[in-house]
Amino acid sequence: MQQEIRFATFNVCNLAPAGAKLYDNLEPLSPAQYEAKAEWTARQIDLLDADVIGFQEIFSQAALRDVLSRTRRYRDAVQAGYDAADAAGRMLPTVALVSRLPLAGPGVAFANFPAGVLLPADGHDADDSASRFARAPLHVQVVLPGGQLTDVVVLHLKSRRPDYRHGDGSDALAYALANLRSLQRRGAEAVALRVLVSELGLSGRPRIVLGDFNDIANAVTTAIVMGAGAPCEAQGDAPDMRARLYDANAIQLRQDAARHADYTNIHDSAYMTIDHILVSEHFHPASPRAIGAVLDVNYLNDHLLLGLPHASDHGQVLMRVKLLGNIR
Repeated sequence: MQQEIRFATFNVCNLAPAGAKLYDNLEPLSPAQYEAKAEWTARQIDLLDADVIGFQEIFSQAALRDVLSRTRRYRDAVQAGYDAADAAGRMLPTVALVSRLPLAGPGVAFANFPAGVLLPADGHDADDSASRFARAPLHVQVVLPGGQLTDVVVLHLKSRRPDYRHGDGSDALAYALANLRSLQRRGAEAVALRVLVSELGLSGRPRIVLGDFNDIANAVTTAIVMGAGAPCEAQGDAPDMRARLYDANAIQLRQDAARHADYTNIHDSAYMTIDHILVSEHFHPASPRAIGAVLDVNYLNDHLLLGLPHASDHGQVLMRVKLLGNIR
């Protein structure tokens, strides 16, 4: 039986066919630009060599399939995902999952927030639903070696880009309010995900949540998804580990205090880690119900300093898990 399993998250940065118009301020890729991007993305996927990869900013599932056909290691992998378009028919960004492990069924996209979760009135346009994800997270059941079903959720939360409204000015107040709207959207999505992940946890199956959180690990929105500090953790004098999720980077066995290269994004000269992999107690070495433990978490980010036009603007996160009984 396979003793080590690998999970990764990869924001590919606007993967779409050549000629597709995505945003008003972004020119479509030329055929040559698409070729360069597809080839670079395929090489990066092979470099990750993960059993399961969650993707963000997939504008076309067909384009992702084309990229996989260019890889050496993923031509026979299973792909789960969905396409989306706006009212005018323009492609919208989505998430996807690619697995070399078998899946228990097709992926399910959660378009709507759970009941009781709603954006504040100022956090959305009049024509924008206050109870829907901007980019629906994808839930897939992966069959681990040995047959254990594991719930994997791929997400892409609202970016930090200021959410201006028509007629907004350019002064400090308008800028601050536009940032607040983005935070409100990201916060509401984090709450909705927390509810969905908690409901999945009722099954007792292992859970892995990965993707672009657009915030650092100790941000309030990320902590909401993890359920950190929730009252349901406490059961008598001992903490109950079943309810919450854990940052894989924080619980990895091979901690290296001297390593400070764990960033996935550079913005305004600031190095940030905004792409994360969260795991349930089943991969925490301190849990009595652990089926494995996170060996280490690695970041593929050298390309961020090179400024390659065809490369992603995010680093990739790779988690290695050693199954129980083989932890070193």
